[in-house]
Amino acid sequence: VGNVEVHTQATDWLRHGHDRDKAYDNVILHVVGEDNCHVYRTDGAVIPQLLLVCPEKVRLHYDELRKADIFPPCYEILPTLSKLNVVSWLSALQVERFQQKAALISERLARFNNHWEDVFFITLARNYGFGLNGDAFEAWASRLSLRAVDKHRDSLFQVEAIFFGQAGWLEEDVKDADDYYEKLQKEYAYLQHKFQLPAPMDVSQWRFLRLRPGNFPHVRLAQLAWLYHSRQSLFSRIMEAETLDEAKRLLMAQTSPYWETHFTFKKESPRHEKPVGDTALNLMIINTVIPFLYSYGLHKGSELLCDRATRFLESLKAEDNYIIRQWRGAGLSVNTAADSQALIQLRKEYCDKRDCLRCRFGYEFLKRK
Repeated sequence: VGNVEVHTQATDWLRHGHDRDKAYDNVILHVVGEDNCHVYRTDGAVIPQLLLVCPEKVRLHYDELRKADIFPPCYEILPTLSKLNVVSWLSALQVERFQQKAALISERLARFNNHWEDVFFITLARNYGFGLNGDAFEAWASRLSLRAVDKHRDSLFQVEAIFFGQAGWLEEDVKDADDYYEKLQKEYAYLQHKFQLPAPMDVSQWRFLRLRPGNFPHVRLAQLAWLYHSRQSLFSRIMEAETLDEAKRLLMAQTSPYWETHFTFKKESPRHEKPVGDTALNLMIINTVIPFLYSYGLHKGSELLCDRATRFLESLKAEDNYIIRQWRGAGLSVNTAADSQALIQLRKEYCDKRDCLRCRFGYEFLKRK
């Protein structure tokens, strides 16, 4: 019993110094692509060597995949793949994405004393940033003293004071500030002193470029404040939601009346209610609720929760973003969020890294061409 060592050339054994390293004396087989020398253990014993030659055409096709400047590089063979081949690979990628997101949740739990409610809120807040402001929302939520907020949770005004204050927006000297802004400033100053809250964020961390007013971080933060005020024990209630509609209802959020006439503190706008839209709601289900169902299911050993995560994902329509549009353009059918999540995983973890040898589509490209 021992280990197998793999090298491109047999001389790599010498170049890496393995012939002088006792840690490699337990190698029982040396697999090489070019057997240009014999190799030995530190005691001089010869190690059996297996030559595995990669056919030249496979090497050329692999280079073609790695150097392609079109996406996906294997687009030529995608329309020829069997449905079984595609479905089985997407199913595996979906599980892989579940596991990757569960690992991220575990990392956050380790940082926040295994407090599931807090980590759920922080993750939800990150997803309220919808990409552009994701990092800023996570940084903001991570520096909140949620136990302090909980003491004033029954007052939406006080929740907003802490939320907007910690975001750095109550530090600004707003010209011709209205009464609501000034009241929030005063309330935040009081609560900051009362709870010894950490210093607010620098407002330069927030991004507005190419955002529609309805997606401005002020509006998203107001929606989060309303949700936090209105839905106590949100994580526990989400975990108990047996249907997708029930989970969606729990995440539906609106704003306080002030934000019906404002997108920021600086300028009044025509009155317009600003509830979280259906598309945003679906993205929060996909990127927050479903990963937590799966992760908490693993934590509790609950197959029911893990299965519910899969069922919810398969019940939602596919996301519509540039990655999914590219896959559709290459001839793949993308119907559900389970499909789109799998293809996002494929793009980020395989295509972008040119890891074609571990990809089943890449394997078919090498095999068939």
